[in-house]
Amino acid sequence: MTDPAELPTTAWAVLGMLSHAEELSGYDLKKWADWSLQFFYWSPSFSQIYAELKRLEKHGYATSRAVRSADGVRGKRMYAITAAGRAAATHWVNHAPVEAPVLKHSVMLRAWLGHLAAPQRLRDMLAQHIDYAETMRRRAEADADGAAANPDWAYPGAVLRWCVRHYESERDLARDLMAELDTLS
Repeated sequence: MTDPAELPTTAWAVLGMLSHAEELSGYDLKKWADWSLQFFYWSPSFSQIYAELKRLEKHGYATSRAVRSADGVRGKRMYAITAAGRAAATHWVNHAPVEAPVLKHSVMLRAWLGHLAAPQRLRDMLAQHIDYAETMRRRAEADADGAAANPDWAYPGAVLRWCVRHYESERDLARDLMAELDTLS
């Protein structure tokens, strides 16, 4: 079994997505990431997904096969997790050290440098961030509702409900910061 440290977290995310289905295309994986991962991790690009799929195949954690479309003109590659891949993902989830979340918050960096900012520009940035957080909250809520319809998505659904609460908190914290900054002006 590959040392979990040899694979980046992105590879584990792709392998984990494969563990939810019998076979998925790179396009399917991108849709899955956009549907769920983007709310708490990030949504990898197609090139990142395909690079990780190649890496997973190299390690024996995934297999692929070419599939022709009905018209015979276009084809796609379908990927599946192997038994070794499922064992490795299980090992990673249960035994690999958990990295601390990394927060890179450009809005907060600008607020931190508020002494250099035009006050109205800072308020506008915070208002945009509040709108963004509310939009993400609504999207996560809708996706969580969709996940509730499928019993196989119980864990992704639970994480999506966590994301709803996270974005509510992000929105509310930004509102509180805006009110506090108003007292500093």
